[in-house]
Amino acid sequence: MDNPATAGEHLRQLRKQAKLSQLDLALITGVSQRHLSCLETGRARPSPVTLHALLTALDAPLERANRVFLAAGYAPRYSATPLASPAMAAIREAVSHVLHANNPAPAILLGSEWQVLAANASAAVLFALLGIEPRAADDLNLLTTLLQPGGLGDHLLNAEEIRTLAWQRAAREALGNPALATLLARLPPPTHTQLPNEMPPLVLTRVRSSRGELSFLSTFTTFGMPQDITLTSLRIEHLIPADDATWQVMRGAYADYAALVL
Repeated sequence: MDNPATAGEHLRQLRKQAKLSQLDLALITGVSQRHLSCLETGRARPSPVTLHALLTALDAPLERANRVFLAAGYAPRYSATPLASPAMAAIREAVSHVLHANNPAPAILLGSEWQVLAANASAAVLFALLGIEPRAADDLNLLTTLLQPGGLGDHLLNAEEIRTLAWQRAAREALGNPALATLLARLPPPTHTQLPNEMPPLVLTRVRSSRGELSFLSTFTTFGMPQDITLTSLRIEHLIPADDATWQVMRGAYADYAALVL
């Protein structure tokens, strides 16, 4: 069912997406299989405690969990606190620490629509090496600059691979994110939306810079056990140099930048 109307329908859909049987979910949560069957068919109403246990076990996105609570007749459980809020001061400090610690390798903080919320100095250094004019963080979207002509994607040596991977990931995320789906619909799709059968274990981001080819591997940092919708959407992408030559270029360029601004 594409648009579940009841809490039970939501639970059944989430369980099937998680590829769990009713017995599997019962064993994980301690809720009896009989009671779980009654919840899914609407013959019983879950308590808030039971609903929370089931949604946690099903790894339901917090926005979806709120919809399930509403469908069950309860108030939404999770809020979306603005990152600039005083309550998020510790989060901002943690993000700043991680971004700074990643120098001289680039790192950027991304929001739910791939918007760049913050970046370290090495990210600006990399853009300068590529000849891309720096822009304010709140005016830059990673997905847009990868897919639209004139952005970062034009400087990729393996542009089709990276664009295809980005498109596929964004398309999956857009299933539960209407704003991202709207953005994706406005962007040009990659030439190929499917990757070849034979792929390396890890696809590197390879770029053409003023100091030659640079190669990076990408990793992500997310917050563990988030209980806020804003936090679930945040991720820090680390572009880690994949070879000695790239490390040398980034160390040298970052040192030159630091000498100018410090």
